[in-house]
Amino acid sequence: MAGYVGKSLNKPRYQSSSATREPTWVRWTLLSLALGFFVLFLVLPLATVFIEAFRKGWDVYLAALIESDAKSAIFLTLTIAVISVPLNLVFGIAAAWAITKFEFSGKQLLITLIDLPFSVSPVVAGLIYVLIFGAQGWFGDWLFDNDIKIIFAIPGMVLATIFVTFPFVARELIPLMQAQGKEEEEAAVVLGASGWQTFWHITLPNIKWALLYGVILSNARAMGEFGAVSVVSGHIRGMTNTMPLHVEILYNEYSFAAAFAVASLLALLALVTLVIKTFVEWRLQRDTVIES
Repeated sequence: MAGYVGKSLNKPRYQSSSATREPTWVRWTLLSLALGFFVLFLVLPLATVFIEAFRKGWDVYLAALIESDAKSAIFLTLTIAVISVPLNLVFGIAAAWAITKFEFSGKQLLITLIDLPFSVSPVVAGLIYVLIFGAQGWFGDWLFDNDIKIIFAIPGMVLATIFVTFPFVARELIPLMQAQGKEEEEAAVVLGASGWQTFWHITLPNIKWALLYGVILSNARAMGEFGAVSVVSGHIRGMTNTMPLHVEILYNEYSFAAAFAVASLLALLALVTLVIKTFVEWRLQRDTVIES
């Protein structure tokens, strides 16, 4: 805490010195560029979505959202998120716990594999599932014989969503748990606490905000995923179209008002996610300052 206060006190002194302060024109140029990019690439597109969504009035906007295919897309998007996010939460905690609390061969390989979805195109990820579970895939004949449908059905969409979202929780927890160490857990075990008691009363309170942050990011990606889900969905209206896929279909059919209406709902969900994410970041920063 004293170190943090010392840094805060040194900040005005750093900025007041001409030797360590940028010229005024440099600061204003950088600020103008940053604000210009922010307005051009974020604010204007977002504003355009809402303007176009309400251009024809509330009646058209609400009609686009309560239409049967739109309701099916909204429900399917939420269903996939409800299934994939908790699974990612369990995997993220398990992976972070194993990596930070134990030493084992292959640890670095596991860390590398966790980052794999960041480097693989979502379209390629969807294609991988088609090659494995599709009609001509490795398990295609067996799945057909047992009347199990994965590709062009909800199970395939859930698998694709899990693949593209599973790094988020683990990646938020691993650095934090490495920094915290395992002394508190070891002390709890020495005092007689069981593994579950140690996790519930020691580990979970220490990682709760980072865990929530990872869940928020995972949920946002799950609801907005397009590439991987598009490959495995089959684009069956009213059955396997999520909200992003439904927006694409409406736009391709020149139903611009309906497309922007559904897109505005996705944008609204993104804004709500951003507000929650900002709050969680603030709590994380505050907890870090208090602990230091």
